[in-house]
Amino acid sequence: MENREPLKPLLLAFPGPLRDQLVEAVLRGEKVSTTGLLAEYEAEREELPPVGERSALIDSGGREVAVVELTEVRVLPLGSVDLRHALDEGEGHASVAEWRRAHEAFWQSAETREGLGDPSFTVDDDTMVVAERFRVVERRE
Repeated sequence: MENREPLKPLLLAFPGPLRDQLVEAVLRGEKVSTTGLLAEYEAEREELPPVGERSALIDSGGREVAVVELTEVRVLPLGSVDLRHALDEGEGHASVAEWRRAHEAFWQSAETREGLGDPSFTVDDDTMVVAERFRVVERRE
């Protein structure tokens, strides 16, 4: 039996249908990037993950379904996110504008605002985001 330290969880969206959709996209190889708010890292006093870090991809049921490895981490203004990154998020968006509308709705949701401790949080072109690329290195189904 292998004895190893638990991996940091990779939690895409909030538990529920969106998380399940995103996890399935990762497992199908369609989702190889994700974007988070730098403000989330700051609110949780969490350091940015380093390239090479491995995480456990968690589904809505709390199960580890895969191990992913970070291949790139970039901090950039939201207005600088390019089409390649938006397409590689594997959510079916055909343009950066479409990708951005969906992400703005999520980031300006009551759940995200509550997590940030800012009930009026909004995003604009200058909002700093963390754009990550990853690859699946192990499936755990």
